[in-house]
Amino acid sequence: MGDYLDRLDAAAPDQCWPMARRWLFGEPLPFFAELRAERPVLTTPEVTLATRYSDCALVMRRHEVFGVDLYKPKQGGYWMAQDDTADHMREKAIMLAILDREQIPAMRAFIGAKAAALLSAAPGALEAVAGLTRAVPIALAQDWFGFAGADPHAMSEWSYWNQQDAFHNQPFDHAADPGAIVRNRELAILGMAAFLGVRVAERAVQVKLGVHADDPVSRLLRLSFSGALKFNVEQVISNVGGLLIGAVETTSHCAVNALEVLFSRPDMLAAARAVAGDPARFDGYVFEALRFKPAFPYFFRTCHAPTVLAPGTPFAVTIQPGTTVLAVTHSAMFDETVVDDPGRFDPTRPTADAFTFGQGLHECLGRAIGQAMIPEIVRQCLLRPDLRPAGPPDYRGGDVPEAYALTWTP
Repeated sequence: MGDYLDRLDAAAPDQCWPMARRWLFGEPLPFFAELRAERPVLTTPEVTLATRYSDCALVMRRHEVFGVDLYKPKQGGYWMAQDDTADHMREKAIMLAILDREQIPAMRAFIGAKAAALLSAAPGALEAVAGLTRAVPIALAQDWFGFAGADPHAMSEWSYWNQQDAFHNQPFDHAADPGAIVRNRELAILGMAAFLGVRVAERAVQVKLGVHADDPVSRLLRLSFSGALKFNVEQVISNVGGLLIGAVETTSHCAVNALEVLFSRPDMLAAARAVAGDPARFDGYVFEALRFKPAFPYFFRTCHAPTVLAPGTPFAVTIQPGTTVLAVTHSAMFDETVVDDPGRFDPTRPTADAFTFGQGLHECLGRAIGQAMIPEIVRQCLLRPDLRPAGPPDYRGGDVPEAYALTWTP
């Protein structure tokens, strides 16, 4: 048996998940390789980890068995906290339709111009989290998603605390002060709702007066006022808020991770810089970097019915209802039974089977926008030939990058 499993087996039961969690974030690839080979379904008193591709795909796609129950206390009646319900299917379909994918090239041009302007305005040094990787999606939300006039710092807080509570304040996270995170999320929701209530009311008057505007809020209001579907103004506000919440922190985390991985691989960094003038050739470097360090190393689900993972193998485990299951998709993207030569950095690798944006019913709503925004932010950085990090990202004891200093010759 490998060293990780020896240490886990020797540990007290209440220490197994904390130990595994440290390795999951601190020593992921060797830890995952040992688990896939010797115990692909790792059970602990708190959570069960699935580490092979087939099991992760099953957990992510079999939503009738593995549900998003743990989102409900955080997101209430919002459709993302539901599985295969009428509200989920209707509202997600509406949001996919109003996020006009034909506008993505224009969005990418906006993102590139904004990122380039922020870098050009900095005197050879920039704290990239506040100054770039959060600032760009905030600007996109202001110009494209109905948040014009909102204070950027407030927008960052609205997104940050909602993401912190939903993804980093679950019972198995053992946050130092989970109640404080909940209170901050509640305050963020109130602030965002107050702002959007006024903005949506203003836009509603324009729509009623026949003023045509081709933006997501106006599209949603026209649909709501038509009565063609069950979609009231409160749902307009909650879904516009969801656009901001989903855009800022995930984009920032992914962009920082991609930069960190590329800066740690001088050969790949040089190759990426060589093609940075061509987004079609460049983007693969970013998504391959995110395979090596994704923003979300796992997705959590709650089991609803007895289900066998690793079926037909000596490692088969029956998961019981009520079990919290982590689909460790970071491990799955290195599963040698599915991924060819997984340890090789290959920017031409197909991304359709990756888990970067999730899979199944709960795949990221903004996947198409993220696939443009994340690599474009990174690309603008690497178009500066001597841009480099002054040190590693600073997580300030948490799970997301809070600061990342970049320097270059102005």
